Amino acid sequence: MNQISLSVVMPVYNEKDTIKEIVENVLRVGIVKELIIVDDYSIDGTREILKQVSSNPKIKVIFHQRNQGKGAALRTGFKEVTGDVVVIQDADLEYDPEEFKEMIIPIQKGKADVVYGSRLTFAKPQRAYLFTHRIGNKIVTLFAGILYNTTLTDIETCYKMFRTGLLKGLNIRSNRFEVEPELTAKLIKKRARIYEVPISYYGRNYEEGKKIHWWHIFGALWTLLKYRFVN
Repeated sequence: MNQISLSVVMPVYNEKDTIKEIVENVLRVGIVKELIIVDDYSIDGTREILKQVSSNPKIKVIFHQRNQGKGAALRTGFKEVTGDVVVIQDADLEYDPEEFKEMIIPIQKGKADVVYGSRLTFAKPQRAYLFTHRIGNKIVTLFAGILYNTTLTDIETCYKMFRTGLLKGLNIRSNRFEVEPELTAKLIKKRARIYEVPISYYGRNYEEGKKIHWWHIFGALWTLLKYRFVN
């Protein structure tokens, strides 16, 4: 299979308890060329930790001067990507970067332009989490299937891996969590070849720092509807 360089873009906001470990986990994966971290104006001490790790030549850290949201952080990070392929990595410990090795295979084989890591195939370990989150994800994913005629199982997954050339051609507008359905909508409309690969999921609760809430479903549904008809 072709050798492909992998860039990782990590949006960060108030993750002082996990940021050091997740950075180490990402860099431990041999296929990672670079880790681009965008701190979205953390106020809990995360920025100080990032200043310490930024001396690593594989790491580039960018600091937002005000909080703008996950979508804005991803836009900033995507502009800095130099690898052939880019994947999104959250700054918590819910996802295991070792999954990159399996996710990249359909791209290496020339079969896929995009690979999603699906948490909902139940082929790998998954922590039991909130029923409201599960139902919300199913509703959003079903809505995407109806609007875009797709069989994707988990459009809200963090693990989305793209050919860099394809990603740079997208005009991503969402500043916050609506970036997830916007990416899916625009990739489908570009007729990208999207594959799914089962991944494990070590979800956390609100006491452990989870940030997304049930009401974000409304923004996701509106985003899917909007980008079905506009670019």
